Order: sequence, then structure tokens, then C-alpha cells
Amino acid sequence: MPLSATRSKHRFVQEYPVNASAKILYPYLASASGLRQWFCQDVQMVNPHIFNFVWDNQPHLAEITSQRTNRSVRFVFLGPERRHMPDANYLDFTIESSELTQEVFLKVVDYSEETDDVELTEMWDNLVQNLREQVGG
Repeated sequence: MPLSATRSKHRFVQEYPVNASAKILYPYLASASGLRQWFCQDVQMVNPHIFNFVWDNQPHLAEITSQRTNRSVRFVFLGPERRHMPDANYLDFTIESSELTQEVFLKVVDYSEETDDVELTEMWDNLVQNLREQVGG
């Protein structure tokens, strides 16, 4: 039985201020080379819409199911044989900006089996700090 069938899912949402323009930030969210610099052990592009994310030497295939240049990207994780699964894990990265203050924010939506908000907050705080170091913001 697949893991997703035995555990409930949790939607974690967090916003982070980032001192970089959307044009600078976006390639770090939507390209294998950009993601590799801050997000996980390795990222390889299998084809223009399928990425292989590697954590702890384990591959995890994900498909870009929506993308808006300099705005957002969604990765939906695939099951065995590169197939879509019902209620699949996904990651959303959305770049938002305040017209009033000109601040740029990265909104992260992590939909997965991980339900510990404290652990997720700590993990994403560290990941986004790595990203900030890469973009200089």
C-alpha cells in the first residue's frame, strides 16, 4: 500500500520576505540548476516538465503542472512509473510583492505527509535562508 494511502496529508503555508526581485528569484525556484543551489542534494531535469529531486540519495520525480514566469511554479510529485497519483504531494512557490512597500515575498505551500508544523517551519526557515544567501537577499 502506498505511503500516501496510509497517512493523512497536511498543507503547510509560509511566507518569507526576500530582498531580491522576482526576475532574480524565479530561476532559483523553477530551474534544476537554481533549485540545486539551495533546495536539495541534487536536482536533474528529466525533460522540460519533469524534475528528479534527490534527498538522502533517493530520487523523487515531480512534474511542473503550472508555471507563470517570474510569479509561480508548482511541482506535483509522481508515483511509480512516473504516474500521477490521487492526492499527490506538491510544492508551490509563489513570488508576491507589496505595491505599497515594494517588498518581495516567497510564499511556500508544502502539501505532504509531514504534519509537524514546528519541524516544517524549521526546515523551510533553513532552506529559505540558503536561498537568501544565494540571491544576496
